[in-house]
Amino acid sequence: MGETGPTVGDVVVRLPKTLPVDSSVEQARDCFADDHVHMLLLTESGHLMGTLVRGDLGADAVGLALTYSRMAGRTIPADLPAEDARLLLLARGQRRLAVVADDGTLVGLLCLKRRLTGFCSDADVAARAVERGV
Repeated sequence: MGETGPTVGDVVVRLPKTLPVDSSVEQARDCFADDHVHMLLLTESGHLMGTLVRGDLGADAVGLALTYSRMAGRTIPADLPAEDARLLLLARGQRRLAVVADDGTLVGLLCLKRRLTGFCSDADVAARAVERGV
């Protein structure tokens, strides 16, 4: 934990849903069929190359999912205090940010809980998967 409390790196979901950078729009849509998936992370060799949310894929989207992805406003460093990140998410009206290292390596996904007071953990994600029989 940091001097002022936990950092983003302390509260990040370390095993988020990722897709290879060459995934199709159809594959991304299949992932979004699970209503617990809010953001997909497109990766190559452990590096984040793009992020997708449902709204990025319009009805006419075809081809590579990466074409419709973006990074701006969707990433955050691991060393930021978690409370600062929570306030940033609230100010932006977001609940998810990809956590990346300085070299672009994906660290995980910061997930603000529905009540907006804390963050999802790997244990929370695993428990939901068991409930759904995944």
